[in-house]
Amino acid sequence: MSHVHNFSAGPCILPQEVLEQASQAVKSWDDHGLSLVEMSHRSKAFVAAMEECRALTKELLGLPNRFDVLYLQGGASLAFLTSAMNFLPEGGQAAYADTGTWSAKSIKEAKHVGRVNVITSSKEDNYNHIPDVGNVDADNAYLHITTNNTIFGTQYAQMPKSNVPLVADMSSDILSRTFDPEPFALIYGGVQKNMGPAGAVMYAVDRERLGQAGRSIPSYLDFDVQLGKDSMFNTPPVFSVYTTLLTLRWLKAQGGVAAIQARNEAKSALLYGEIDRNPLFEGHAKEGSRSHMNATFRLLDDSHAAAFDSAWNQAHINGLKGHRSVGGYRASMYNALPLESVQVLVDVMAEFERNHG
Repeated sequence: MSHVHNFSAGPCILPQEVLEQASQAVKSWDDHGLSLVEMSHRSKAFVAAMEECRALTKELLGLPNRFDVLYLQGGASLAFLTSAMNFLPEGGQAAYADTGTWSAKSIKEAKHVGRVNVITSSKEDNYNHIPDVGNVDADNAYLHITTNNTIFGTQYAQMPKSNVPLVADMSSDILSRTFDPEPFALIYGGVQKNMGPAGAVMYAVDRERLGQAGRSIPSYLDFDVQLGKDSMFNTPPVFSVYTTLLTLRWLKAQGGVAAIQARNEAKSALLYGEIDRNPLFEGHAKEGSRSHMNATFRLLDDSHAAAFDSAWNQAHINGLKGHRSVGGYRASMYNALPLESVQVLVDVMAEFERNHG
């Protein structure tokens, strides 16, 4: 089969060597004589893998000592509620920035717990930019942001400055760029965008801010309980965690987050350069809010859609169709996507202009 250029928004593309190592572990994990997925999660081998995964996550993110890392289930969809239950005090309030579909879902879930102040939104513009946060009232327990919006192709160019702690859903740009973790109380994200296969969510928790919610929290949703069990309160998603560990090892071997950020910026610059140059296309997200992970764009003339779809399919490009909320196309350029794949897409777009411009 010819090589497929995977621009799928998620689950994400993973490094080939990670896929090979993970598939081998499913058949027989190292010298343990058993498959990874049939070994006890309490075995010394898997406990060691879990601890390495947690420690390497903390290292690559550059987290201060006050942070602990958890790998749990439920994805970011459960994290919307879990984060609020642990950090939004009983009778208190929190500020939320509405920048897309997933931030809107986080707002909906947090309202089950307490008062939510939506302090800024770009909904009226179909979420085509990241709106300014402005000053956040100190009465808010935290400011929640979604750092990258897969559907609309927007991303915070810089983390907002806030006089209250930040809580962030980083599901779709975690470990893709460096940032200062000091202002954060919680960072979370589903691993299936940049870190591994679907099935786990990573929480980086400021343990010094726990225990202040003033409510009874169900055991599984209580970060204190999960930390007390070293992320093993119940049977963890072993395959997802182990494959995430392999991806983290790969990322460190590439030079870490700073090195992968340079590659990601080169990929996005190449594609946005063609979108802006080519008179047959236009981008959805405004400049200054454009995502390095998910580039959204459309044809100016929809009558060309069938021909363009045929062109990129013939080039063995996969996952380019845009979300129904935006239409058009979405090229997801996660960490493991090589620059060569982006060049293939750019070449298809340039050739399409020569034939149809």
